[in-house]
Amino acid sequence: MADTILVTGGAGFIGSALVRHLIAHTDYHVVNIDKLTYAGNLESLPGLNDHPRYAFVQADVCDRVAMQQIFDAHNPRFVMHLAAESHVDRSIDGPAEFIHTNIVGTSVMLETARTFFDTLSDGEKTRFRFHHISTDEVFGELGETGMFTEETPYSPRSPYSASKAASDHLVRAWFHTFGLPIVITNCSNNYGPYQFPEKLIPVVILKARSREKIPVYGKGENVRDWLFVDDHVRALMKVVEEGRIGETYNIGGHNEKQNIEVVRTICSILDDHDPGFSHASLISFVTDRPGHDLRYAIDASKIEKELGWKPAETFESGIRKTVEWYLDNLDWCREVLGDEEKIERLGIGAKK
Repeated sequence: MADTILVTGGAGFIGSALVRHLIAHTDYHVVNIDKLTYAGNLESLPGLNDHPRYAFVQADVCDRVAMQQIFDAHNPRFVMHLAAESHVDRSIDGPAEFIHTNIVGTSVMLETARTFFDTLSDGEKTRFRFHHISTDEVFGELGETGMFTEETPYSPRSPYSASKAASDHLVRAWFHTFGLPIVITNCSNNYGPYQFPEKLIPVVILKARSREKIPVYGKGENVRDWLFVDDHVRALMKVVEEGRIGETYNIGGHNEKQNIEVVRTICSILDDHDPGFSHASLISFVTDRPGHDLRYAIDASKIEKELGWKPAETFESGIRKTVEWYLDNLDWCREVLGDEEKIERLGIGAKK
């Protein structure tokens, strides 16, 4: 019988891409745990409800009893922990939920996994992995040069990145203190199909398509390394199956772009679909968010050298696929946004 992978947050953006990949391209049984908050949508997993290798459990990773029941029922070989509050702007408006889900939830998952691991035979223990999926934002801000490596000191600057940094430290502590076999990945900015329409790329696509003003923070000079979500998923599989226990692997797309470059590229693609109108004319520079890091860049040489992974998509190929997916899937956008189809500005720090 095929092994089981337990995926937390499998109805979110990266989690759903991972689940779709596992069902389409592997023999694993998949147990998807998701609380189904605003960013978790089963619409991102079309056609999987009745799949013989797929099971969905609506549960909160902070619920120790529920997590223990799931481990006991499904006997996973791998745990891939993606469940997290992940939007920086939302963490500015309401940090408490990020602290609870990202830190407390990770501690519950680690303790549940440790309890489960202690029941395994010696042979089973050698095959078990707890894979924690994190972000490059834990490293803080780069200057105009340099890249984040696996040895870069942590320097988080938002409630979101601080909560993810704390969860990373917990995972390493459970490895060193209790011997739980873990691997950690820190990735750059993901983009692609099924991303909840509050992040930069889907916001720009949907605003521009509707000929609404496109909000760009500050002067649009912030630099991010963009990683197509399907490339990220392939890297995650490499790490969970082949990565060395206790190690961290950075995953990047080799695609550093200023935000304004990203926005203008999307506008150019939309000009091809809707000729006669300059979508770039909709760009509107707005007040920057508090603590907005200027530049991130990932050195992904370790995962390439050790595990043979590198991204298949260029930014140009990936962003065109992404724009065209959103244009072809407006019904999905309406479904996940609700009836209002409204994309509001978050993260201006007005709430307490």
